[in-house]
Amino acid sequence: MTPAGSNPLLRPLASTGNNPPLEGFQPLSLADKDRFNDYLRRDPPETSELTFSNLFMWRHHYRPFWAEADGFLFVVCAPCCQQPFGLPPVGEGDKGRAMDRFFERLSDAAPEPAVCRVGRKFVDRFVDRDRHVVTHDPDQSDYVYQTEDLIQLSGRKFHQKKNHYNQFVKRNRFEVKEMDIESVECVLDMQEAWCEMKKCQEDPSLLSEDLAICEALKHYEDLDYRGLCIVMEGKVEAFALGEELNPETVVIHIEKANPEIRGLYAAINQRFCREFWSGYPYVNREQDLGLTGLRQAKQSYNPSFMIEKYIVAPKAG
Repeated sequence: MTPAGSNPLLRPLASTGNNPPLEGFQPLSLADKDRFNDYLRRDPPETSELTFSNLFMWRHHYRPFWAEADGFLFVVCAPCCQQPFGLPPVGEGDKGRAMDRFFERLSDAAPEPAVCRVGRKFVDRFVDRDRHVVTHDPDQSDYVYQTEDLIQLSGRKFHQKKNHYNQFVKRNRFEVKEMDIESVECVLDMQEAWCEMKKCQEDPSLLSEDLAICEALKHYEDLDYRGLCIVMEGKVEAFALGEELNPETVVIHIEKANPEIRGLYAAINQRFCREFWSGYPYVNREQDLGLTGLRQAKQSYNPSFMIEKYIVAPKAG
């Protein structure tokens, strides 16, 4: 769940501080993990945002609050100086009715209530287009790949990636290690060096991402991630964090590498999938945020399909 780009439905508002945007909602905390995971086990998500770990690591940016009602979990995000918005309700039962109830509650906090990051399957099954405005949000749509493609890098369409990977392996001495609590400090050092290189202090989106990564790493033992590092000459030069999204799909939330080492991004991508995720048919590598460079990078790995996402709002009148 990366920082949102421009969104016409999320108009700037005065900051709400740390107060819940709606009565009966409470801020997300580690104590809520089992409750969230219980809902998500019974109603496995399709979109990359809906894991507890992801919501937790981004909580300082998105400020998620949650409540339960009628067998559903409702999450409202209230970013500073933006209109609050909902995420799709999670639970078993009539999700169309749950959405209607959610809109009623959201109207108390937002002049233009909206539920965002709604997957296409959810829209097709539960959203009444006669009563709701459905707006495609391509910048937030997820890229999904066949895991075996990312491991094997076979065929003409992966020739360049395979060449980068092979050159890295041939020219460098390195060690691949599963991340654990002892290696977290080294990974934090690598993230700090990456941020200095990319001048995160001058870019609000990179600064938000840096805080989210630090939260994920500092709470590594408390969350459901698995992580992998590539170590060169005793120093972490690349790392990745991911977790199960649903029984068929893993989601890669974070992937960082020293950009000055040729082929290192190809190596961390391939090794992470090979070491941990070969048992899952698909890998979700999240969205491109409408950023040209990020879009080109994600398209270069030849996605199998996209998880299209939408903004859903009630029609006026």
